[in-house]
Amino acid sequence: MSKSFLSRIGILLMAVILILPATAGAAATTKGAGADLRSALGQVLGEHALLAVIAMQKGIDGAADFDQAAAALNANTDDLSAAVASVYGNEAGAAFKTIWASHIGYFVDYVKATAAKDTAAQQKAKDELAEYKVEQAKFFADANPNLPQAALEQGLEEHINMLLTAFDDYVAKDYNGAYQMADKAYKHMFMFGDILSAAIVKQFPDKFTGDMSSMPASDLRSALGNVLGEHATLAVWVMQKGIDGAPDFDQAAGLLNQNTNELSAAVASVYGDKAGEAFKTIWASHIGYFVDYVKATAAKDTTGQQKAKDELKEYKVEQAKFFADANPNLPQAALEQGLEEHINMLLKAFDDYVAKNYTSAYAQERMAYAHMFMFGNTLSEAIVMQFPDKFGGSAPAAPTPPQPDHSNMPGMTPAPPATPAPPTGGGAEGTSADYNPELKMRVIQFTLGSKTYMVNGKSMSMGIMPVEYMGTTYVPLRYLANNANMKVSYDKATSTTWLDTGIQRYEFWVNSKVYKVDNMRKGMNDMIISRNGHVLVPVRWFADNFEWNLAYDNGMITLSKTY
Repeated sequence: MSKSFLSRIGILLMAVILILPATAGAAATTKGAGADLRSALGQVLGEHALLAVIAMQKGIDGAADFDQAAAALNANTDDLSAAVASVYGNEAGAAFKTIWASHIGYFVDYVKATAAKDTAAQQKAKDELAEYKVEQAKFFADANPNLPQAALEQGLEEHINMLLTAFDDYVAKDYNGAYQMADKAYKHMFMFGDILSAAIVKQFPDKFTGDMSSMPASDLRSALGNVLGEHATLAVWVMQKGIDGAPDFDQAAGLLNQNTNELSAAVASVYGDKAGEAFKTIWASHIGYFVDYVKATAAKDTTGQQKAKDELKEYKVEQAKFFADANPNLPQAALEQGLEEHINMLLKAFDDYVAKNYTSAYAQERMAYAHMFMFGNTLSEAIVMQFPDKFGGSAPAAPTPPQPDHSNMPGMTPAPPATPAPPTGGGAEGTSADYNPELKMRVIQFTLGSKTYMVNGKSMSMGIMPVEYMGTTYVPLRYLANNANMKVSYDKATSTTWLDTGIQRYEFWVNSKVYKVDNMRKGMNDMIISRNGHVLVPVRWFADNFEWNLAYDNGMITLSKTY
């Protein structure tokens, strides 16, 4: 990263350290070399995706601030190159920068070709992007033996396709599709950052001794940074769209509201649904005040502008009190100061944009984005301190409920076959061919309401969708097992599903909370269910039982594990 940017981040991180009380012998922490690396890579890679979408929109619109938007994207490239250099040396950092910058140039070429309606030039840009993904994947694979080139190529192809689709949808005025794809592209880059950071940690174990990068505390830090950072950039983006009277304002604002829902769900996951709803009301109010400020600015209504500012001041107190009341590790005065910084950065980014001081506007936007990761660090560390047992590195085992007598249940008495029987129907289609043992990091993503899922950035399809049932999230066992080096079989005669992990055999029955492990009876909190002939399991049970990291994000279910 540039020295000036690193200096600003260092000051912000020092502020975090100062406002958080020290706790000797804390059971868990969001800090650590690996967790820091994971957070930093997610931050810079996620920002790249959003800035790329913004720059491409500005380019096709012929916007006056295109050069400054592109400069912000290039500054992000400098930051990412410096991060690579910090691990692999300056020569590697420079080589990475050349390759990475090339794909930004190819996106610009695609925008220019689209503007000129030159289909041949569009295809040329796509062909160059296809070549880029191979070169970029090779760079990482050569640098780190834990990064298989083929898997990296798949992930980079997803990244390229997401950005192109977001742009094509924008050009076609499919604004809802454009913003939803921009959101996916942003989140996808955090997954890519997780893969890179896990591989680096494994490559340099001495440097990352005591690392927490794969622990629940780091997951919380990463998730909060993800959502809060996106909020800042989306807020600036929406305010620009509002003052410009852009036709896609409603869709941009819709994504910002979706982000609010995601953040509210994160709060609810820690403090309960009522707290989540209370947070949502407060947080949404400050977005409304920013919109009021934009409207007043458009109308040249200075009284309206001041009213919006006054309401934002009241908001910061209410929001700070909410967090301080919820968590004794969050001093209200310090929170108010941080929220005031957030408000002032967004207002200045907007005022500079209106004044056509675009260089300052984008500098403020980038600072606002980085600042929200600091705020996420503060919140996550305080939450971990408040609930050390929950974030001690592994989820606590759920108590085994009293076991009723199921001796008459079909399939309970027979011992499992020596070799799981081949699928015979009833939800046992598919094979484990999707699993690649060479991939050291597995990231499996399901989306509620979708039959498409992703494995290490590669899109796949399945015959059933994940579902929410009785407050529990369920995923298809077959597709999950196929990508977790496990085998599933089904005995139609006894309605028994077998799961072979290679070490143990599990035995399940639909509509039962009872299961067996190597013929030993156990219980889970939620029952196994079936939908359209497919067996689905509670994803939380699977993650806890087999030590996978689990994250929820606006209907997206992400499971990750390093082997």
